[in-house]
Amino acid sequence: MKAMLFAAGKGTRLKPLTDQHPKCLVTADDTTLLEHNIQLLKMNGVTSIVINTHYLSSQITDFVNQHDFGVEIKLSPEAELLETGGGLLHAANQFRNEEAFLVCNSDIYTDLDLRALTISHLEHNNLATMAVADRKTARYLRFNDQNLLCGWENQKSGEEIAWNNDPFHPLAFNGIQVLSPRIFGFMEAFGTAFSTIPVYLKAAEAGELIQAYRMDDAFWIDIGTIEKLEELRIHLAQVQSLRKV
Repeated sequence: MKAMLFAAGKGTRLKPLTDQHPKCLVTADDTTLLEHNIQLLKMNGVTSIVINTHYLSSQITDFVNQHDFGVEIKLSPEAELLETGGGLLHAANQFRNEEAFLVCNSDIYTDLDLRALTISHLEHNNLATMAVADRKTARYLRFNDQNLLCGWENQKSGEEIAWNNDPFHPLAFNGIQVLSPRIFGFMEAFGTAFSTIPVYLKAAEAGELIQAYRMDDAFWIDIGTIEKLEELRIHLAQVQSLRKV
């Protein structure tokens, strides 16, 4: 199994911690966010990881070269930020021959069972399987009663995208997905820098299966702010304390 970790962003909401270091090298429990996610992927059977880089990329290169994580790691440097879709397309040759592959943000922490997510993806022959939860956010993906993507909405701006009148459930995307390499065929029309979300919407409207995978019972946190980072540190300290009991 192969995976991609997104680690190219500037992490502006984590300033001043990201003034001198890329966000993925910020630490929680004396371990970088990047290593937390590498270990999660390894624990779930991933043997090869592609990491995209841009902001302070040399620090990520040095970090990877100085550690043996027990998995193959390749870097995909970006001269300019390509966003999630563009970054994935830039690294497409690493995944074109796979049956499926995982894609995760490096600024999240979760205990989600990625093997179960992957099995669900393969059993349904989806183009994409997106880990989602019923949580508060500004932007929601819409899924119908069959858990298939059928739209998108921004509750702050009122913008929405939909192509039918099916009943739907608004769910928040948690930055974890399993993809078929067929997704790259839908990306080529978007140029070089773009998000994956419009790609998923375009593919779903064309009849491809983009399915929700509910992870409401898993621990998950987006480390986008200092407050969220501190919340993660408290959680990890509690977990460590319980292990000692």
